[in-house]
Amino acid sequence: MEIIQIIGLGFVVTLLILIVKYQKPELAVQLSLTLATIIFLMVLSKLQVVLELFRDLAEKANISQIYLNTILKIIGIAYVTDFGAQVCRDAGEGAVAGKIEFAGKILVMIMAIPIIALVLQTITRLIP
Repeated sequence: MEIIQIIGLGFVVTLLILIVKYQKPELAVQLSLTLATIIFLMVLSKLQVVLELFRDLAEKANISQIYLNTILKIIGIAYVTDFGAQVCRDAGEGAVAGKIEFAGKILVMIMAIPIIALVLQTITRLIP
């Protein structure tokens, strides 16, 4: 089970961070970033399977690839924003984390405009 490996690795790195944090805080942040990168690489292959499934489902439902790609980009922005904000919080920069989250929300809203427009067009066609 990969999740057991990820959790174990997380525990080990957490202990290392706790030991190193007071003597070399910059090293603690680097350990945290390294762990995040390793975990991301471990689950990257699983993401490809999910993306393929979404593409197949969209094709069967006759949904345009443009809309599917937009939704996937929105999901990506949300995950990357959360990751960036968490790293900033780990480094003690809560204010920067808040700004990153704000920027992510604005970008998600901008990316969602075509989908919102399509939904509104569909609703107006249904209402006589």
